[in-house]
Amino acid sequence: MAERTLRLCALYPDLMNIYADRGNVLLLERRCQWRGIGFEVVAAGLGDGIDPAAHDLFYIGGAQDRDQALCAQDMVDTKRDALHAAADAGRVVLAVCGGYQLLGHHYQLGEERIPGVGLVDLHTVREDGPRLIGNVAIEVRLPGLSGPRVLAGFENHGGRTHLGPRAQPLGRVLKGHGNTGTSGFEGVLRDHVVGTYLHGPLLPKNAWFADWLIATALRLEEPLAALEDEFERAAHADARRVAGV
Repeated sequence: MAERTLRLCALYPDLMNIYADRGNVLLLERRCQWRGIGFEVVAAGLGDGIDPAAHDLFYIGGAQDRDQALCAQDMVDTKRDALHAAADAGRVVLAVCGGYQLLGHHYQLGEERIPGVGLVDLHTVREDGPRLIGNVAIEVRLPGLSGPRVLAGFENHGGRTHLGPRAQPLGRVLKGHGNTGTSGFEGVLRDHVVGTYLHGPLLPKNAWFADWLIATALRLEEPLAALEDEFERAAHADARRVAGV
């Protein structure tokens, strides 16, 4: 039996799972198993409440607009308070694309205003203009890490996400569009709450970031055991090369 177990709660994995983002959960599972760390995943779908103390990491993927709107109202009705309690208790939340948009106050989609859970100070607007699509790389500084690191991935979003005065971006855009295409910033970071538009999927291309999530969620004081990461390093290097950084 593993001495430690990472307990992950995946929100709406059947409805909010596009652009191969299920690979993020799979990589977390594999990197835990390779180190002898237990891994448990629980799905929380429509109508399901969540216990903020029963999980170490909460994951929200992306979705098409119709499914995102369906999940948004359910998240407000059945999961908002628990997510706030989890974040306040230092639990890790990772939200990608549509999930990132739902962390904020709302997503304005034409005449429709899709509610968010208000976990971070931002809002998103579907504005006139082209979708923001392409390879992207950002420079990030995360708690517990010395110095900046680079996250690389792929973005594809029609919404422009505007950070409020109380919000801190996840990173500075090195290549690509980011939150609005003009702000120079990508994603959002509130303590251990991370929102980003990076797909690819994100974690297989940035194994170091997966390890940061694991160590932070488990509140480890000692470093994680090193792994043979040739393939992961090659994927990261290729993503950076394609992004042009």
